[in-house]
Amino acid sequence: MQQIFKDLKVIELASVLAGPAVGMFFAELGADVIKIENKLTGGDTTRHWKLPQEDKNSPVSAYFHAVNWHKRHIFMDLTQPGDRAHLLDLVKNADIVIANFKPGSAEKLGLDCHSLRQCNPRLIYASISAYGEDDLRPGFDVAIQAETGWMFMNGEPGGPPVKMPVALMDLLAAHQLKEGILVALFRRERTGLGCEVAVSLFDAGIASLANQATNWLNAGHLPQRMGSQHPNIAPYGEIFFTKDGRSLILATGTEEQFRELCEIIHLPELPEDERFKTNTLRLANRTALNEALAPAFLKMNADEVLDRCHQLQVPVAPIRNLQEVFDLPAARDLILEETHPDGSVSRRVRTVVFEIK
Repeated sequence: MQQIFKDLKVIELASVLAGPAVGMFFAELGADVIKIENKLTGGDTTRHWKLPQEDKNSPVSAYFHAVNWHKRHIFMDLTQPGDRAHLLDLVKNADIVIANFKPGSAEKLGLDCHSLRQCNPRLIYASISAYGEDDLRPGFDVAIQAETGWMFMNGEPGGPPVKMPVALMDLLAAHQLKEGILVALFRRERTGLGCEVAVSLFDAGIASLANQATNWLNAGHLPQRMGSQHPNIAPYGEIFFTKDGRSLILATGTEEQFRELCEIIHLPELPEDERFKTNTLRLANRTALNEALAPAFLKMNADEVLDRCHQLQVPVAPIRNLQEVFDLPAARDLILEETHPDGSVSRRVRTVVFEIK
């Protein structure tokens, strides 16, 4: 896997999360990724986004480590002719440039797609914007989450809108850009020509609304805040507490799974209740269903429920914090480490987790 793109050269003119996530994707697959950072501002702004408990003397933040593994870092002032000439020399034999300039900035510096492809026609220029190339508004993930409907739907019933706990719009846009670049590489193999690939955070957010979008577009259903519950399935997303104080979430997607769950928690008669015989009825009587299920979970320990559910292929899961997550061998296997020139070691999770066999 680490040799797939060993001959690929990628120039990263991007900061924060979306663009660097694309760069790290190629770095994990063996590409030579050169990250150009602004030496006037101390580099990528996330270098300085430290938590209060982080070491103040550490050269970079934990946030920065998330998407900057195994890259070469060069600090430049691209307003200076010498640094700009150095960058253009790198671009001449590069395969991909990843950029997330503010609107108009790339053109002023002569680093837009048209300018760079004049010196390298095979170049694939991949750019990320907030709302599209012609919209000058600055874009930040939380604003895009708000504007694309994600925040309105996210949160508890009766509570305020809530943003997702990661910069999801950045990550969705990064996935879209990776896909576009891979298609462009495939096209270049056939034609020999490079191209421009562009995506906006706004479009990526809209494109990922999936069934919530079609519920509105086809059924006129305006999604409301439901906590973790599913608008189309019940019980799915419901959280229940067990006798030993742990919390479990249900993901029962079929009638058979619902019946098996009821057997496990000693409520075999529940599927025959007129209110709960079908998924449609359970959705209509969700509150009553949850009131019937909750006491049964409180009579059992979490491991007892989980063991039986695993045996019968009923999807129920414990709700873990990140310490508990990274106690799992499967999660530890996804950690990438890097030793830095000062001898310090940083860790982050892999962003490439598929296998090619």
